[in-house]
Amino acid sequence: MALVLAAGFGGGYWYARRAPSGAAQKGGRKILYWVDPMHPAYKSDRPGIAPDCGMKYIPRDLAFAKAAASEVLRRGEKDASQEWENPTTGARGTVTPIASAYTQDGQTCRDFLASYVTKSAQSWLQGEACQEDRGAWQVRALKPWKSS
Repeated sequence: MALVLAAGFGGGYWYARRAPSGAAQKGGRKILYWVDPMHPAYKSDRPGIAPDCGMKYIPRDLAFAKAAASEVLRRGEKDASQEWENPTTGARGTVTPIASAYTQDGQTCRDFLASYVTKSAQSWLQGEACQEDRGAWQVRALKPWKSS
């Protein structure tokens, strides 16, 4: 009986300490799915390239960044930023409007920068959001930021 308990404990210890699967990020958090950065409705169960825009699929973290962008723009405060974090993956960042509002296709729009920080990487994204008919801000574009 003691041998069975020892074997069970040893096996459980080994299982808990083994290397994470390919779908897990460092820190052991599993990425549930990846999304197309330009069209988040397109999902994939593995990393890859989005066929519509040629950009790499990204973990679903950016849904949190987009919600933060909508919130900071809704408030309309000068020099404001909004933090975001995905509690499932641990990814986090900040969204900051970078320009005055402008009109495009009859809608009020603003550009913003968003930081994207994971345990293994840090990057910046540039986005555009426009105010819909009912006042909500909708992110129209989100792409890697290229400094000029």
